Amino acid sequence: MQKYGIDLAKAKFDVSFLSEKGKEVSKVVSNDFSGIEKFLSGLPEDALLCAEHTGVYGELLVHLCHLSGVCICLVPGYEIKHRMGLVRGKDDKIDARRIREYAERFEDKLRPVSPKGEDMDALHDLYTTRCMLVQQRKRLRTHVVSKDGKVFRAIAAARAENAVIEALDEQIRSLEQEIMEVIRNSPEMKENFLIATSVPGIGTVTACELIIKTENFKRIDSAKRIAAFAGIAPYPNSTGKSDRGTHVSKLGDKEIKSLLYMCARNAKKSSKEFLLYYYKKHEIEKKNHFVVLNNIANKQVKILYALIRKKQLFDKNYIHQDPRCRDGKEQIEKKQHL
Repeated sequence: MQKYGIDLAKAKFDVSFLSEKGKEVSKVVSNDFSGIEKFLSGLPEDALLCAEHTGVYGELLVHLCHLSGVCICLVPGYEIKHRMGLVRGKDDKIDARRIREYAERFEDKLRPVSPKGEDMDALHDLYTTRCMLVQQRKRLRTHVVSKDGKVFRAIAAARAENAVIEALDEQIRSLEQEIMEVIRNSPEMKENFLIATSVPGIGTVTACELIIKTENFKRIDSAKRIAAFAGIAPYPNSTGKSDRGTHVSKLGDKEIKSLLYMCARNAKKSSKEFLLYYYKKHEIEKKNHFVVLNNIANKQVKILYALIRKKQLFDKNYIHQDPRCRDGKEQIEKKQHL
């Protein structure tokens, strides 16, 4: 299988590969429909493309590779950088070569990607626009509140601020309606959204964020992986006689991590089970407040993925079966069968 390293940019991308004689070859391809079509048409059948994940710059390439039947993998730049060890120098040609070398060395770690789909792209676009407008509204409201103590205020400035806030409110409500419409029109997305929002503490915003970041719980398909991705998974920190306990990593998606902490706080207030768990850990075992919130966030994620696998909504009256009773029942059934 011939490996191709691709360093993506907005207008073009550099490609690095080895010729039949083993000589390194570099070329530049325009990042548009005609340029990518011409590039893909000249590839061998066993070609494997490996590119750095740079967001929207690679969407057209991924889409056309999917239509052409070409295998392409996207890898985070941070992983490529730290896998290659100590390196010097940097330009697009060198980066393409390093990406190809990464694909050759770590072929077992590559995972082919495919287009997200029209519904997922629409949901992502609507959600990111809503987040941007919410941030602008928050900044403007903070600015308005900061001027409450002033003796004199310009009437025209206050009128303009109120008008902009009202316009932002209207646009945010409109986007939220469109988001819910996209979710309702997709059966799989709607089912997972209802399951996510049924878990205590998880609201609509967090459910949308999880659906987008996990690609409807398919790209990140386990509670351990989403906990590591969000940065709430604890890792040991010990060497020799030194043991500093377990700590969460600073590497993680800050948006999901912040939302999951808010969900943990909401669950502590709205669910008796999580409230008792919090008091047990914080008041009796003297755990730190934020450590317990992190534990609650991990419990919520585990519950969510278990419900996703079972295709069931959260049931607050559900009684956990004793594993010993379940094992005994299985043994009795086996004996009866024999």
